[in-house]
Amino acid sequence: MQKDTARLVLERKDQTNESPVIGPIMLTPSLGPDYWAYRVRLTPTQAIVGFPKFRTVGIGFAVEDADWNTNLPYTCGTEEIYDHIEHNKGDDSISRADCLTAIRLIQEAVAADRAAAS
Repeated sequence: MQKDTARLVLERKDQTNESPVIGPIMLTPSLGPDYWAYRVRLTPTQAIVGFPKFRTVGIGFAVEDADWNTNLPYTCGTEEIYDHIEHNKGDDSISRADCLTAIRLIQEAVAADRAAAS
């Protein structure tokens, strides 16, 4: 059964980039369900999030059961991101269509924000 993707809502919050920088080396920030700048809730317990990572925005699931730190930059293809992170969705009731819509919402918001800032 396909869910109505029109109910998906993009949320935004100010999130400082917490990627540790040691000289020329950048490390992955401490990721978790509360580390996000963009979020689209899919269920009460799962969302797709966009978060500052290095000098870009990574997109992945907020809660990762199967593999920690699975995400890709927002500039990757929507389906490429989904295929890379799908194993972490954690709930079979979450549809591919909802995930693709959520990823697109975040990609469009990040691109618009970056265009406005330049």
